[in-house]
Amino acid sequence: MAEWIEITSGQLTAAIDPLGAQLSSLRDAGGRELMTDADPAFWTGRAPLLFPVVGRCAGDTIRVGGRDYPMQQHGFARKSTFTIADRAPDCVVFALTDSAATRAQYPFAFRLEVAFLLVGATLAVDVTIANPADTPLPASFGFHPAFAWPLPYGHDRADHRIVFAADEPDAIRQIGADGTILPVSRPSPLDGRELPLTDELFAQDALIWDHVHTQSVTYGAATGPQLEITFPDTPMLGIWTKPGAHFVCVEPWHGIADPQGFAGDFRDKPGVFSVPPGGSKHIALRVTLHD
Repeated sequence: MAEWIEITSGQLTAAIDPLGAQLSSLRDAGGRELMTDADPAFWTGRAPLLFPVVGRCAGDTIRVGGRDYPMQQHGFARKSTFTIADRAPDCVVFALTDSAATRAQYPFAFRLEVAFLLVGATLAVDVTIANPADTPLPASFGFHPAFAWPLPYGHDRADHRIVFAADEPDAIRQIGADGTILPVSRPSPLDGRELPLTDELFAQDALIWDHVHTQSVTYGAATGPQLEITFPDTPMLGIWTKPGAHFVCVEPWHGIADPQGFAGDFRDKPGVFSVPPGGSKHIALRVTLHD
């Protein structure tokens, strides 16, 4: 197991695991943990990065140019060891490039760079997906951070809610038993812009907005410190936990699981973007602790 890399601003301290470049701890100035306890009874993940797919592909396979390639749920980046490209007391940059192992699953050249920077009470995560090849690079990317539920400020789980910055009138998508997206939707569970958190919400897996209007949400109890999560570059959003767990995931995505019955080319998969030859795509996440 690689040693976690710690950075600090004084107001926040973060620790990132080079395995998956995974944010594994985020603590306030008092040392209180804002991330999941990773209880193995529920889920040992903390904040995996989802690349080059988000969600499950039908048959755990992607098709590129008429050929099938094996692809595990959420892609291979979360189980890959990243190198450290740069490091300072308040910042660390991780990088992953293609290899024979990645090309056996995803036949493209790429460089995935993830920068973590702490500025005061804000954690900035900046992802760059670069295409060094002379053909377009199709990809998806998603964040999957699991925040403590309840937050460590003395409120019960039942006091916590997620408040959206914009109206979200659209229905939400549902995940089938095989992990693909069902063709039917269900009504939004929001009360206005507010999602009161209960275990019952997640009895049928994640809540998925495939066309989210919001670029930020606020999570916490109605009084006391709260987390603002901002995601300007991702048009989809998942919210997920397992009933009884001590975390809730707020997951900005540029990509989604295959629709049920999808058998098309990976380039036509919903949420897949294309990085032009020699170009790059930037995707940002901000997490701010408001007292």
